[in-house]
Amino acid sequence: MEVMVTGRLPEEVLALLKKAHRVEVNPEDRPMAREWLLQRIVEKEGLLCMVTDRVDAELLQRAPRLKMIANLGVGYDNIDLGAATLAHIPVSNTPGVLTAATADIAFTLILAVARRVVEGDKRTRAGEFRFWAPLVFLGREVSGKTLGIIGLGRIGRAVAKRARGFDMQVLYFNRHRLTPDEEKALGVEFADLPALLSRADFVSLHVPLTRETRHLINRETLGWMKPDALLINTSRGPVVDEQALLEALRDGTISGAGLDVYEREPDLTAGLIDLDNVVLLPHVGSATLETRTQMGQLAAQNLLAGLRGERPPNCLNWEDLHK
Repeated sequence: MEVMVTGRLPEEVLALLKKAHRVEVNPEDRPMAREWLLQRIVEKEGLLCMVTDRVDAELLQRAPRLKMIANLGVGYDNIDLGAATLAHIPVSNTPGVLTAATADIAFTLILAVARRVVEGDKRTRAGEFRFWAPLVFLGREVSGKTLGIIGLGRIGRAVAKRARGFDMQVLYFNRHRLTPDEEKALGVEFADLPALLSRADFVSLHVPLTRETRHLINRETLGWMKPDALLINTSRGPVVDEQALLEALRDGTISGAGLDVYEREPDLTAGLIDLDNVVLLPHVGSATLETRTQMGQLAAQNLLAGLRGERPPNCLNWEDLHK
């Protein structure tokens, strides 16, 4: 069958697909141009897409032969799942394999913002490190502080486990509360959103992007946070109202932020790059060789299963397709 892969992947991943199908691959380390994708998708039966690709009704109308969509990533807000289901196309994602890497980057941001790592590096390179003094370039302690986790799925739980090593008290807010035994085993305490935001020294976001979570962090909820609190976002950019965050960082509503995702990615809200109290990463939560290889392999397995007419291991709409 004819397969489109919209991003460059490790050769060992592409080899899995090429054994069974004819594969066209975007050869560049940049998103495939929308118009080119719309042109090339016409004859394709399989699509392995990136989270940067918009797979919507327009694209699906251009792809009458499409039988399977495999998304490289956990989040799938780039795909119109309802439209795919109406077109009788299975859609899959790659959960689980990127949990550790994303939890690591969340904690990297916690430490980087609290200890002003990026700012310190920049000043040192600029020749501004001339002496040591007790009250110069002070950061914040992480150990022993309170961490608030919003969204306690796989990644949120992995962050909670890492917090143990820093003797942190961990609060969590989640759509479904854990059982008392689960809370005790993980070492977490449930709090509603206002209580979590008002008590936490660090707030880390780990929710999917839905209608309910879009702009979950906004002017009002930022106002519930402590003035010395720090916000970390490794989930989805639009979970945070970026303009409201910019204003909160400027006026001292909160002390700092660490971001790996952005509301209008890759564009940033004007003024954000001028602030020293925010660390900005280029969406690298899962960017380790090991993790990206595993993501690619899982996406390929999903795609191959779907093209065989089998249930993909991580199908998001299988039940809806077979009602």
